[in-house]
Amino acid sequence: MAPRFIRLALIAAAVGAGAGMATAGAEAITDDMPMPDYLGLLAQISPAAQRGAQAYLLAFEQRCGRPLQTAQLRQAMAEGDGDPVLMAMIRASHLRDTSALGPLGQRIRCEQGPAR
Repeated sequence: MAPRFIRLALIAAAVGAGAGMATAGAEAITDDMPMPDYLGLLAQISPAAQRGAQAYLLAFEQRCGRPLQTAQLRQAMAEGDGDPVLMAMIRASHLRDTSALGPLGQRIRCEQGPAR
């Protein structure tokens, strides 16, 4: 139950942070928020979500050689059931399973655009 609740809360934060948006699709997400502000919102909802997102950001930059933009992280949270690697990193952070984060980071895909 808790992982589903966390996922729903994260989606609400990702979409709710842009509450003024008229469309609900993931394509409507724009880089309208600095990353520290977005991570701060995640921390208010769930410290594990913030830790998992930070681990994902670090792993993405190490693996792909570039930082992930706020809009890309928000889309990874909100699109469908969420990026499977990101959701697994949040779950590992919730369970305090730091040994799972490294192998998960190796599964991040580096294609341009949304981190999916």
